[in-house]
Amino acid sequence: METLNKTIHVQDLGAKDYKETWDFQEVLFKEIVDTKIKNRRENAGLATKNHFLFVEHPHVYTLGKSGDISNLLLDETQLKAKGATFYKINRGGDITYHGPGQIVGYPILDLENFFTDIHKYLRLLEEMIILTLAEYGLKATRSEGETGVWLDVGTPFARKICAMGVRASRWVTMHGFALNVNADLGYFDNIIPCGIRGKAVTSLNVELGKMHVDEAEVKEKLLRHFETLFEAELAYETVK
Repeated sequence: METLNKTIHVQDLGAKDYKETWDFQEVLFKEIVDTKIKNRRENAGLATKNHFLFVEHPHVYTLGKSGDISNLLLDETQLKAKGATFYKINRGGDITYHGPGQIVGYPILDLENFFTDIHKYLRLLEEMIILTLAEYGLKATRSEGETGVWLDVGTPFARKICAMGVRASRWVTMHGFALNVNADLGYFDNIIPCGIRGKAVTSLNVELGKMHVDEAEVKEKLLRHFETLFEAELAYETVK
């Protein structure tokens, strides 16, 4: 029987290359899965570790495993001209953009420490965003059949403020969410975001009518809600 561990180790990686961060996620993911396999085979009873990574990527477009490459509206030359890169990756969902001014969060959790329900996991991630945005006076909601967090759903002004895409195997998660805080929304013009036509994208600073929103403050609010929703204990680690 495995020992349940509800401690989540938080690291803020700062500005970091997408592929480098993806590789780091894979290392942490594999460590958890290897521990679970050892527990199954040897009845070792080892606790699995949980992680939450914050990161800001340089301009990059990523396409989920079920995504359509035609939703990227740039060729290689145009990507290079915009200083952007492109990766086809192993999360769910279609195409999305990451870049400066966006808070990206990657929870790498053993859900067996919390609950075994991937839909509940996604709903709690969305709830974390919704509760955080409420602190800024914004009424954000879910859009039926569309993962992520939106404003003014059901109106002609519907716009997405947070994208989500996760991968889970043996109840271990990776990838996560991307919340636009001070994002350059022009980069979204080069894709059909999440494969959804006719829906706008927005950023927290735009909604608040500010030049800049304090991203450290937003992260603090996100973590506070995450800790409560997952009934977890956060342990902050210094990035080496």
